[in-house]
Amino acid sequence: MFKRHRELHKLDNVAWLRAAVLGANDGIVSTSSLILGVAASHATHQSILVAGVAGLVAGAMSMATGEYVSVQSQADTELAALEKERTELRENPKGEHVELANIYVARGLDASLAKQVASGLMAHDALAAHSKDELGISDAMSAKPLQAAFASALSFAIGAALPLLVVVLAPQENLIPFTVLTSLIFLAVLGGLAAQVGGANVQKGVIRVAFWSALSMAAAAGIGAMVGTVV
Repeated sequence: MFKRHRELHKLDNVAWLRAAVLGANDGIVSTSSLILGVAASHATHQSILVAGVAGLVAGAMSMATGEYVSVQSQADTELAALEKERTELRENPKGEHVELANIYVARGLDASLAKQVASGLMAHDALAAHSKDELGISDAMSAKPLQAAFASALSFAIGAALPLLVVVLAPQENLIPFTVLTSLIFLAVLGGLAAQVGGANVQKGVIRVAFWSALSMAAAAGIGAMVGTVV
């Protein structure tokens, strides 16, 4: 019996990987930076914990809102483009056939074969053929606002929960070094995992994430220390 063969590529993981890594990375960096800033100002353990929880909730909601608005805008653009294409197919099917055939010619097919392919695909599903090959819209890549919003909020919350767990478990006197060390470890693992899944260089991924995250935490701690000194 014939079995359909489907090759798996690293690019298949890019869509979900981007949202998951971005959310978790932001959750760790922003929450750990907030915790360090408040801790450096000599706040109480309770105040640090409250600030961290507030940062988790606010950050997750912000990520969800931003992702939803962004992806919904993309979805609206796609729907408008599809509606325009549907109208053009209804009013000028011959012109659309020529346009689709020219796309295949540009990809390397000879004119005769390109016309046959365009005719076959348009006979099967003209809108699907044009949406994929002319507009670059497919079911796998089409915008899904609610899914993207939920994934971003969840990944942010998971990332933010890690430094918060350190606040709960670490002693007050060692809170800052524990938060810095564990957050950098979390971020390094996340950066390395993202690079590996995406087929990129793991070492570069780890160094890049760790460097910019350490810079963010250092800036927050410095500001917290200055504000605490002034107060």
